[in-house]
Amino acid sequence: MAQMHNQLSAAEGTWALRRLPDMDEAQFNQWQTLLEHRTGMTLTADRRSFLETNLGIRMREIGCSSYQAYYEKIVSGPDAIREWATLVDRLTVQETRFFRDADAFRLVADYVLTRPREQLRKRALEAWSVGCSTGEEPYTLAMILNECMNQLALQPLFGVTGSDISQPAIEKARLGQYSARKLLGMDEDLKARYFRPAERNTVEIVNSIRERVCFARLNVMDLGKAPMHGMNIIFCQNLLIYFRRWRRRDIVKRLAERLAPGGLLVLGQGELTDWQPPGLQRVPPEHVLAWIKRQPDEE
Repeated sequence: MAQMHNQLSAAEGTWALRRLPDMDEAQFNQWQTLLEHRTGMTLTADRRSFLETNLGIRMREIGCSSYQAYYEKIVSGPDAIREWATLVDRLTVQETRFFRDADAFRLVADYVLTRPREQLRKRALEAWSVGCSTGEEPYTLAMILNECMNQLALQPLFGVTGSDISQPAIEKARLGQYSARKLLGMDEDLKARYFRPAERNTVEIVNSIRERVCFARLNVMDLGKAPMHGMNIIFCQNLLIYFRRWRRRDIVKRLAERLAPGGLLVLGQGELTDWQPPGLQRVPPEHVLAWIKRQPDEE
């Protein structure tokens, strides 16, 4: 019996080390179609090796020996929903850091500092980070809004929502703990104000900022059902690059619907070209791609 167990273990070990066969055209198209149908994300042909690598890693983890068997597990297996969530987390790029796009965050600060003070005193500012990954972006927005409120000598009346398709990313974001590498290049005063030492050589966001930020799992394909409305600031960077041009426009239209009149929409540079979203007015700085939603009497 022990000998048989050892033989089985050896066989499993051999399979785990064996390279999977290359994905053929039909298999790649099948996965490509599934991803686009469920998430809207488009995997171009030059990213086939990226897909093969990430599928292969997961297939080895669960002992699945062919792309077709794994596809069937994802589509109709008993644990299909959970397995799909795990795979989506692997396929979405989550490399981000605090204050990643300094120009864009400077624009957000300028926008807040030029709002009528009476407006900021009476109504909470609502910001939304779309495709927030592990939370660096929404926490950065919260820090900026807090700095602006301090500068204006106002109570910190604001809230930030972060949304992402990846449940594991959302769970990391809620935890609010990060390696020191994520803070590279960040102003030392801001580090001291908004972070404190945590376990295992990490740092964590201070409670005064964490309590201003909430997180929700959301697929941008389902923006029509999103509960976010009347947002003052919507920040959506490094997300639209994964979608076809026509779908990018559809997503931006949906986001614009969720802006309050006079609200600010910030995208990543180059993510939307040669198109003017209806009802929005381009913000002048050339190095930031952003729009203000027109007031009803400006339509």
